[in-house]
Amino acid sequence: MTDQPDTIIETAEEAAEPDTFLSLKAGSTEIYFVRHGDALPGQDEVVLGDYDAQALSELGRRQAQALAARMALYKPTAIYSSPVGRAVQTARPTADALGLTIAIDDDLREVELGAIGGDLNITDPAEVSKLLRRRLREIAEIAVTGGQWSAIPGSETTAHLRARITGAVARIHQRHPGERVAIFSHGGAINAFFADLLRLDRDYFFPAANTSVSVARVQGQRRLLMALNDISHLREAGVFEESARMPSE
Repeated sequence: MTDQPDTIIETAEEAAEPDTFLSLKAGSTEIYFVRHGDALPGQDEVVLGDYDAQALSELGRRQAQALAARMALYKPTAIYSSPVGRAVQTARPTADALGLTIAIDDDLREVELGAIGGDLNITDPAEVSKLLRRRLREIAEIAVTGGQWSAIPGSETTAHLRARITGAVARIHQRHPGERVAIFSHGGAINAFFADLLRLDRDYFFPAANTSVSVARVQGQRRLLMALNDISHLREAGVFEESARMPSE
């Protein structure tokens, strides 16, 4: 009697069973959606301009390092990012740790908002920092209480926002069947994807934390929620308490 290799042979009956959990072996893509790190620098680091002009704060850089340690365990084979600096900077430590390049996809950018808050054409760094924090609080209040970006006149429509983010994810899935992929994006864009997956009317339904990880599996038209807003890496790195504070003046 000869030894037989430890090979699992799938029976015809097993092969015919539905792929309930969208197995990677069957060609699904497991996608890790990461919100960027903190990008509300104090007056010593802030630059003149709007929120998109800001780099990660010192706290945001520590969050990104903590995230990289966690992502190294997941071992994604590709990294995609919004073109906005704070998203790319958050992705960089993970890309360096895994030896991957960062592919930029413009459709992963944040929701395009209409005018809100005061004029940012000021030259005092302390005032710029203060006004940015105030504006982010105003946006958060609208997002969390109403859940609709239409409350801010001139904002990107729900239909357009969802179409571009789900379209970007579909393209990424087509390029990476059977793989794990990390996407670095923004709270509004990530909310839009998962709201669409769950068939919710709200554009924004959960407060995505800085460097939080939300996971979905995608296979063709099928999508499966695996995790939402995981920030356990921040606890392990000892930066959770600072990260949990609301922006303040």
